[in-house]
Amino acid sequence: MLEDRKNAYDRCGIGLNYNGQAGQLKYLNLGVYSQVAQDVLRRLDKAFQNFFRRVKNGDKKAGYPRFQGKNRYDSFTYPQTGFKIKDGKLHLSMIGAIRIFQHREIVGKIKTCTIKRDGDQWYASFSVELPDPEPKEIKTSVGVDVGITTLATLSDGTEIENPKTLDKYDSKLRKAQRDLSRKKKGSSNRNKQRSKVVRIHRKIRNIRKDHLHKASRILTDTYDRIIFEDLQIKNMVKNHHLARSIHDASWGILISLTTYKAEYAGGVVELVNPRNTSKQCSICGNIQSMPLSQRTYRCPDCGAVMDRDRNAAINIKNRYVPADCGGLTPVEMVA
Repeated sequence: MLEDRKNAYDRCGIGLNYNGQAGQLKYLNLGVYSQVAQDVLRRLDKAFQNFFRRVKNGDKKAGYPRFQGKNRYDSFTYPQTGFKIKDGKLHLSMIGAIRIFQHREIVGKIKTCTIKRDGDQWYASFSVELPDPEPKEIKTSVGVDVGITTLATLSDGTEIENPKTLDKYDSKLRKAQRDLSRKKKGSSNRNKQRSKVVRIHRKIRNIRKDHLHKASRILTDTYDRIIFEDLQIKNMVKNHHLARSIHDASWGILISLTTYKAEYAGGVVELVNPRNTSKQCSICGNIQSMPLSQRTYRCPDCGAVMDRDRNAAINIKNRYVPADCGGLTPVEMVA
């Protein structure tokens, strides 16, 4: 279908879309469930929509959709029907019954089923429809300053450690990648070594996500309103001295996990402008220049001394303006 789109534009100057291509599926003997094939077309259509959006926005690296090799296309989706769980097995249309290890009961009405390959392991992910949670009264609020030395510092002084998972597995990963580079391309030994590299990456990813899930659970169980900075992480990782540590800390995943957990519990996550949160005194509002190496905040005006990250977390909390406060920050309201 990607080839058809390219040929239609190159030869005839016309663009195809999902509706124009979906009708062709019934004439193809694909050997897969019809809705799985339709979902592949929707993915292709979404890839083109994203490409056109990036081109329109002037992105120099727009990225025209590419063909995916069998080692890179790792999932397929049953978007509506064709699957069910019965007697400890997952029944998939055109595939059959597969024994599964179900780690928890599924709550809600199942809407989609996605089968994903992760190296030599396979996972079934279900999306479900749940009623909107009842919002709860906001009694506790906290500002959260994410960082590298510590994953998060809260405005009440609590710190959540950064496990720095990539550092712990760095030597093992580097050795596995060196061994992979020495293997002959296309050989069985190279395929075996590639599997070893995949397993190490999966180990790192799982340890990191486990810690982030636990951290987000602590936040949502303890506080009703959680306030983060609205960070532009894509711009921050352009600093090559910090990019590796920022990727390993995975601030964006932490904020995303905390957001959906808070919504499910009836709480809320807010994002505020990050400008000068580390440089501004949380007591008097004075702004001073500070290098990243300076970890203690000392205000020359009021004499306040505190941890740099906690000072930033307090500023983050104070910077949130409730909609019913007439545009005044909590500090201005008190004043």
